[in-house]
Amino acid sequence: MNKVKIEPFQVIGIAVRTTNENNQVAKDIADLWGKFMNDKILEAIPNKIDNTVYSIYTDYESDHTKPYTTILGCRVENLNDIPNGMIGKSFDGGNYIKLSAKGDLMKGLIVNKWLEIWEMDLERVFTADFEVFGEKAQNPSDAEIDFLIAVK
Repeated sequence: MNKVKIEPFQVIGIAVRTTNENNQVAKDIADLWGKFMNDKILEAIPNKIDNTVYSIYTDYESDHTKPYTTILGCRVENLNDIPNGMIGKSFDGGNYIKLSAKGDLMKGLIVNKWLEIWEMDLERVFTADFEVFGEKAQNPSDAEIDFLIAVK
């Protein structure tokens, strides 16, 4: 577990408002990823810095037990050109704890890591937490994903 400082950044992508209650998040995020892949959102994002995909959890009603917004997108140079059907958002950055998970994306890798994170004694601030799908995430059966959790 590393403490890191994240600089402010901007993202363009697609979003869904969801909740962990009744496991609604599993359907909503699966549908969001389906739309991201099927509609070739990655290719349509303007001013991308690179092709790293960010799955960002933000606009928390209070904490992870209440509704929040999930955004799938890429870091961009600016928010001057946001295509129809997408959103653009700026994040302040700040203090984060960086964790990683390695394994099969189809076998609950991400969900299991979040279950672990929710049990950790972290001083979370619930501003914007995110997963990073970079080059090490290209092979779904042996992916490495970074998780960044906003803390005090």
